[in-house]
Amino acid sequence: MRIGYDLRDTYEKGSGIFATKTFTKGDRVMIGVIGRELKENHSHASQIAENKYILHAGLISKINHSCNPNCGIKVNDTEAHDIVARRTIEIDEEITFDYSMRNYEIKFFPKKCMCGSDNCRNKITGWKDLSNEKKNEYKGFAAPYLLELDKKRLKTAVLVK
Repeated sequence: MRIGYDLRDTYEKGSGIFATKTFTKGDRVMIGVIGRELKENHSHASQIAENKYILHAGLISKINHSCNPNCGIKVNDTEAHDIVARRTIEIDEEITFDYSMRNYEIKFFPKKCMCGSDNCRNKITGWKDLSNEKKNEYKGFAAPYLLELDKKRLKTAVLVK
């Protein structure tokens, strides 16, 4: 069975996941499966609740970040993240998503983002650091608990004032 992607070397980022078939907007590119729950956040961790992190089984952890990603995430029934096409992805194109779509805060990456996109933020950031414009752009392709954390943060900020 042809799964639609494979692991390959990239020029500057080590390895990455590349399409072996064409995907259209909304297609499920990879199905998320929880490998194990983690005690704390780290560079390959996926946040699934305010203080809950997991490591996905399979190759999802090999998908590289992009500030202009061709994929997003959808939380499935197991709380894992499915990787879903945000636009058409051609054969041999690298599959990417913005790590802010899954983690509210990110502290574990180099100071300089290496995605190379025209709209690169120059640093891999979490959801809390995105502009409202970028959050709106990612609507439907980011974890819903991130929106809940935004509401909680806003409510806390109002109470502190």
